[in-house]
Amino acid sequence: MINQDFFLALEDLERTKGILVEDFISALENAMGIAYKKMSGVSGEITIKLSQEKKSINIYSTRKIVEEVVDPDKEISLEEARETKKSYKVGDDFVVEIKSKDFGRIPAQTAKQVLTQKLREIERNNTVNEFEDKEGELMTCTVRRIENDNVYVEIGGNQIEGVLMPRDQIPTEKYQLNQKLNVFVKKVKNGARGAEIVVSRTSNGLLRRLFENEVPEIKQGVVVIKNIAREPGQRAKIAIYSEDSQVDAIGACVGNKGARVNAIVSELNGEKIDIIPWSENPLEYISKSLSPATVIKVIQTGDESAMAIVPDDKLSLAIGRSGQNAKLAVRLTGWKIDVKSESAAINELAEEPVSNETEDKVSE
Repeated sequence: MINQDFFLALEDLERTKGILVEDFISALENAMGIAYKKMSGVSGEITIKLSQEKKSINIYSTRKIVEEVVDPDKEISLEEARETKKSYKVGDDFVVEIKSKDFGRIPAQTAKQVLTQKLREIERNNTVNEFEDKEGELMTCTVRRIENDNVYVEIGGNQIEGVLMPRDQIPTEKYQLNQKLNVFVKKVKNGARGAEIVVSRTSNGLLRRLFENEVPEIKQGVVVIKNIAREPGQRAKIAIYSEDSQVDAIGACVGNKGARVNAIVSELNGEKIDIIPWSENPLEYISKSLSPATVIKVIQTGDESAMAIVPDDKLSLAIGRSGQNAKLAVRLTGWKIDVKSESAAINELAEEPVSNETEDKVSE
C-alpha cells in the first residue's frame, strides 16, 4: 500500500489536480480512522506522519490516559496503559503505531472509498473556488464528449469539465469532438455529483462579451451596450449608446469594412446582428429597433405600446420570418409594438382620427 508509486501519485495529484498534499493527508487520516475503527472496534485519534525522504507513512492511534474511562474510543485507563509502559501517568497520550499490513481487505476497501470521496470533495471545492469569479465571463473550451444531447467541454487551466446543455446550444450548430468553442460561463455551483460548471452559447451574455472583446470603445466604457435581444443562431439585436457626440457608436461596433461585427457573426456561425442606436425617446428607439426595415412613423397607442407604420412593401421585412424581427424589437425596447403597413394604418387612423395630442407623440 505504501511505496514509491504512492508518493509519485501524491505529487501528481498536486500538480495536475491542484490538490494540496496537506489536504490529501487530512483526507487519508480520516479514511484510515474509519477503517481502523471498523477493523478493531476501537478508534482513538488517528494521526499520520509522512516522510517523503524515506517514502514512508507511519500511522498512530492516540487516546488520552485517564483515571476513569468515559469514552473508550478516546480514552484509556491508567491501569491498562501501564500494561504497555510503566511510566505512563494520567493526562499522558497513549500512542500505538498501526502497521499498514494489519489492515485486512474490508477495512482497506473502506479507507479507499472514504479517501476517494474526500478527494472528490477537495477537487470539487477547488473547482468551485477557481471558477466562482468566472461566472459571467467568456472562456475558451474544447469539446471532449457528447452524451444524451449534453456537450461536455474541457475548460480552464486545470482542464475542468463543463456542460453545455441543450437549452444552451445554438440550434444551428453541430458540435464535434476536439472542437474549440467560446462559451459564456453561466453558473458555477456545488452539486450532488460534484462541481457543476454550466456554460452557454445562447446567453445574451455571450454576445455582450464578444462585443467587449472586439470593440475597444465598449471595453473602455466610451460606448455602452444598453440591451440585447437574441434568437440564437438566427438573429440578434444590440442597442448601443455613447454620451460622447464625437464617438460614432455604430461605426465603432461595425469596424473598418465591417471587420468587428463580421468577426462576431463568424464566431456565431452566421447569426445576423442588427446594431441599433439607443435613444431615450422610446418612439425613436422603436423606429430604429425594427431595422433593417424602414419605419415611416411610430405612434404611441397606450402605456408602453405603440403602432409602427412601414411602407406596404416593407411589411414582411419589418415583421420578419415567423414574426422574428418584430418579436426581437419588442424584447429589445420593452414596448408592445403593433407593426402596420402604411395603407392599413391610413384606413385604421381614418376611422379614428388622430388627436393633436397623439400627433405630438409621432416620431418620423
